Amino acid sequence: MALVNPHGSKKELMPLLLKGAERDEEIKRAEGMKRLDITSKESGDILMLGMGAFTPLNGFMVKEDYDGVVEDMKLRKVDPGTMWPLPVTLAQDDVSGISEGDEVALYDKETGDLMATMKIESIWEPDKRKECEMCFKGAGPDSERFWEVAEEDHPGVQQVLGSGKYYIGGPIKALSEKDFKQKYGDAYMHPAVARGIFEDRGWSTVAAFQTRNPIHRSHEFLTKIAQEVLDGVFIHALVGKLKEGDIPGEVRMKCYKALLDNYYNMERTVLGVYPLEMRYGGPKEALLHGIFRQNFGCSHLIVGRDHAGVGDFYGLFEAQEIFDTLWDGALELQCLKIDWTFWCHKCGGMASLKTCPHDKEDRVVVSGTKFRRIMSEGKPEDVPPEFSRPEVLAILAEYYSDPEARKAKVKKGAFEDLK
Repeated sequence: MALVNPHGSKKELMPLLLKGAERDEEIKRAEGMKRLDITSKESGDILMLGMGAFTPLNGFMVKEDYDGVVEDMKLRKVDPGTMWPLPVTLAQDDVSGISEGDEVALYDKETGDLMATMKIESIWEPDKRKECEMCFKGAGPDSERFWEVAEEDHPGVQQVLGSGKYYIGGPIKALSEKDFKQKYGDAYMHPAVARGIFEDRGWSTVAAFQTRNPIHRSHEFLTKIAQEVLDGVFIHALVGKLKEGDIPGEVRMKCYKALLDNYYNMERTVLGVYPLEMRYGGPKEALLHGIFRQNFGCSHLIVGRDHAGVGDFYGLFEAQEIFDTLWDGALELQCLKIDWTFWCHKCGGMASLKTCPHDKEDRVVVSGTKFRRIMSEGKPEDVPPEFSRPEVLAILAEYYSDPEARKAKVKKGAFEDLK
């Protein structure tokens, strides 16, 4: 059997990154274009577009596609009818010097990197409150008072409302990959490379595991369930810009490698990283995670409790349920649904609500947030041994021994009781 097709009607990868002489020529052309400074989030989107992970998009969304995505999760122009759950947009405060039809050069405002050129096809002023409600309002407790709390507590809402007044859309030519390859080596791979690895191993069913944290015992349990029923697992870690209090990508890579070297069958495991920033969009971000994992060749996405969630904006399993609402043909990738997992003292190991018959008093429900709080307070001895493998814990203890790491703010969270 073959791998799943890339997303979209053409069923082929559409990388936008120029190389060689073509890239050199476009960089020279960019010198004569008006410069637009863009955010790290927009740079991350360009990197994903460049490698083909955002197939079938050809750049930042024009108004027609944006409206379709916000209103019914369907593209309307670039690949009409194709499912896409969240906008991919470029925002600017001042559009007085540009017009539709212009070519512009896009520079990362933090690093100064020339990221891409773009042919402007659409300039408009979006209804951002509508966008936030349609994209980020879930079914959790905070949904009932969304606008009372979202502007203070939802990073995705904050990003949208804090971005430029206007959106600019059009096809791009990607010109940079920043320093991700130097930082992460072969783990920083394009979809075509991942597909080649899977094919060389004879895999046709591959589960992607989304992570932006070190992998604790509960996460390890999820990935090994996938390995039991599929050909392999693709541990795919986000290494784009994170929110305050998250653990840097370089530190997490040490944790991943220590864990994989000691506890995984590497004939059934591939580790990769990607440069996107989180939207914290819960169920709709789970669909986005599914789309680009399908482009990487994955047949399944592992979705557990509160996937891509933040605070109490989403139901605990809302990110699983949204896959059941899709129309036929919307996505080839399937959702691998896994229940709430935890360590059970009476079972003597990891278990889930589907397998464990014991009471909540016997269970340790691990929380990355509580772990970060304990470590930031300099108390690694308070971490239950059921939370993490010792090799991983040692790396994180060393990281948190740095006073600067301890200063990072950690928001609410705990070793939670089952509700």
